[in-house]
Amino acid sequence: MDEEIKKVIEVLKSGGVILYPTDTIWGIGCDATNAKAVARVYDIKRRQDSKAMLVLVDDCNKLERYSNGVTETAYQLIEFSEKPLTIIFDDAKNLAPNLIGDDGSIGIRVTKERFSKELCRKFGRPIVSTSANISGQKSPSVFSQISQEIKDSVDYIVNYRQNDSSSHTPSSIIKLGQDGVFKIIRN
Repeated sequence: MDEEIKKVIEVLKSGGVILYPTDTIWGIGCDATNAKAVARVYDIKRRQDSKAMLVLVDDCNKLERYSNGVTETAYQLIEFSEKPLTIIFDDAKNLAPNLIGDDGSIGIRVTKERFSKELCRKFGRPIVSTSANISGQKSPSVFSQISQEIKDSVDYIVNYRQNDSSSHTPSSIIKLGQDGVFKIIRN
């Protein structure tokens, strides 16, 4: 796995786009601080850049690097969540501008899956994570369901977990206000 992560980091540092396993479903990803790479992900998905994408980080301690809207409630939600949880925070910062929602928000998930967690840790920056499909099409739950068009569009496909046939589902999504009040977007 270490050699695979080194290869992926080289691709990410050069502004490339990857196809990789996450703590939920397979994702299309790139360096979340690189606006050109983020634009490529929008193009690959045929998605309007006004529809924000989420980012993965490896540790709760990194949340405040990317949003001024992190509250104690966020840490509690992450700690007690039984499944992967994406939290939409207000007042995003230190990310590619085209990744941030029109309202200044950003979705962030602390990944606990072995590969994506180690990748985020060693890369040292957040990584975009959006479902590996054309916008509007069904999200693939396993690697074999990803379209050839998506596979042909990325710069690197991670080899890890390609043969994993266990079904995975998208994360829960919560919008968290700076007042600590949250709204469930997807359960």
